[in-house]
Amino acid sequence: MDRDQIRVAMIHGPAPADLDGVSDYVERLMHALGDVGVAATSVRVRGDGSAVGWLTATLRAAREVRRLRPDVVHVQFAPSAYRFSGLPGLLPPLLPPSTPLVTTLHEYGWWAAPGWVPDAVWRPLERARLWDRETGRLVPASAAIVVTNQEHARQVSLRTRGRPIEVPLAPNVADHGRGPGLDGHGDVLAFFGFVHPVKGIRYLLEAVACLRARRPGLRLLVIGGFTSQALPEAEALAYRAELDALAERLGVADAVTFTGHLPAAAVSEALHTADVGVLPFTAGVTAKSGALLTMLAHGLPTAITVPDDPDPRVLPDTVAVIPARRDAAAIAGTLERLLGDAALRRRLTESGRRLAARHSWSRVAAAHRELYDSMVGAAYGRRNA
Repeated sequence: MDRDQIRVAMIHGPAPADLDGVSDYVERLMHALGDVGVAATSVRVRGDGSAVGWLTATLRAAREVRRLRPDVVHVQFAPSAYRFSGLPGLLPPLLPPSTPLVTTLHEYGWWAAPGWVPDAVWRPLERARLWDRETGRLVPASAAIVVTNQEHARQVSLRTRGRPIEVPLAPNVADHGRGPGLDGHGDVLAFFGFVHPVKGIRYLLEAVACLRARRPGLRLLVIGGFTSQALPEAEALAYRAELDALAERLGVADAVTFTGHLPAAAVSEALHTADVGVLPFTAGVTAKSGALLTMLAHGLPTAITVPDDPDPRVLPDTVAVIPARRDAAAIAGTLERLLGDAALRRRLTESGRRLAARHSWSRVAAAHRELYDSMVGAAYGRRNA
């Protein structure tokens, strides 16, 4: 294929970008695709929470795709984006049969709809590419499956014997430059991302309490909103109240700032005020984390917990490893080491920037353009055979 413009219908969930990481990714991807000759049109699947609502939304999205007559249909899939409804998995037979379908899996390997069906039933259906326990007909019917990390690629290969295409994530906030900074003195820690119980903030607050005994000027910025697709507003408010109460009990309320959701430029400015970043996720952190890539792109030496199967792309010299998850003492010890070692911080800053540079949006867009070219070229060949 030449570099003529390709038209893509980009199907995704209903949440706005400030409440959902996948929607934020889609917004940034569509913008980057414009630079490589891809005209992407957003098609939201807007369910109301009921089965009838999600079915109606799926049918409506399919009608919109048929109206657009794109060269490629690209579905961005995460079960949380569709509030764990399996009905968007019925999209493929409703779409134009001659139009190539691509599905990107943002979450995969842990969910099934319905959940009570045993693995022994799912496995032969997936191997025969008849049905997928998480995506319905999306994975079986797609001409290409895109994943953002090696673990999802492994899961797809195990289930389908297929070879997904890995296109890593990019930082979700660009570097807007250094702002005026915070008033006062002392060390500043930063957490960035949606705030959720699995992000380990409780343990981080306990670690701050430990560190303040030796570093009384220490401050923590928790940069990010509480309300999200994964944490609806009522639950988000309750969790925020819980963390506020914990900070009061620990005596660190004056040292902790919960910023809430901020515009990208304000996030960038806040990250530049920090000395050290910290992501103490209870399941560990990989290069799939846009928050990690953002911190590294800002030159912030960052401490992370790691999963049972660590991601080799972020180890061993790109981050400081917190040796245990759900462990305030382990977090405090790692942060103490980082704050006290300027040479280590410089090394991590340099290596982190190198890693982030390999995960640019221009590279993500170029990989998608190459994939779309191959899809459109194959479809053209079939029609003219």
